[in-house]
Amino acid sequence: MPTLDDHLALTRIDENAWSIRAHPEREANTGMFGGWTAAVLLKAALSHAEAEGTPVAFTANFISRIDPGTDIIVRGARLGGGKSLKSWRADITDASGGLCATASIVTATRRDSDRFLEGAMPPAPAPETIPMAQPPARFGATIDMRPVAGFPPFSRPDTRSLAYVRETSGRAMDRVQLAYLADVAPPRVFYISNGPRPSSTITMSVYFYATDAELASVGTGFVLSEVAGVRAEGSTNGLMMRLWSPEGALLATSEQLCWFR
Repeated sequence: MPTLDDHLALTRIDENAWSIRAHPEREANTGMFGGWTAAVLLKAALSHAEAEGTPVAFTANFISRIDPGTDIIVRGARLGGGKSLKSWRADITDASGGLCATASIVTATRRDSDRFLEGAMPPAPAPETIPMAQPPARFGATIDMRPVAGFPPFSRPDTRSLAYVRETSGRAMDRVQLAYLADVAPPRVFYISNGPRPSSTITMSVYFYATDAELASVGTGFVLSEVAGVRAEGSTNGLMMRLWSPEGALLATSEQLCWFR
């Protein structure tokens, strides 16, 4: 079975550009799964010859549909920065040159520092005790989800959910995979609706806090995804997500703005 690494494989064209096939197994209901698109953009920046440090901030804007089964071009460029922080841009274009998605990325040279953490991981039973569920669409077959609360996501009293998630191909956790999993959540507008309705992500930001040791401790296992809606108004709605390791380390946070009908 192809792994996530296979479906994120970049073929170098030149110093700043790569080609990649938009594999249909990572398809969502409105084109390629947004988490796959985010992971490709982040990987392009990290694959640049001048790449340094680890990603700490990532924001993707989804501009147009990426058709499954097509070949796309990914470009990455360093924008500048200093000794500790560097900024990058990555773009995805289709065969005709149309812009499909763009991202800004900040990498950092991490150093030991003072620490704090507001809040704690919500209590949840062990994932092995919870029946498996999978999101709809083809990409859902790549996700092992163990719902804890807030499922099914329809006609709920609020927009909160809690679920263990992992990618199923056995790839060890890293920041690229965290970006992939940051888009694994039902649209929050579903929670005030009787059933599914058209929804797509406009923009998604991910902020990475995990240390290398914390990522290594996750390995191929689950992370706990804690999600809450922000507000729905004027055909847009937002969500905020926290991704926790099973040991209670806050690995990343994410915020999305989505369009709905």
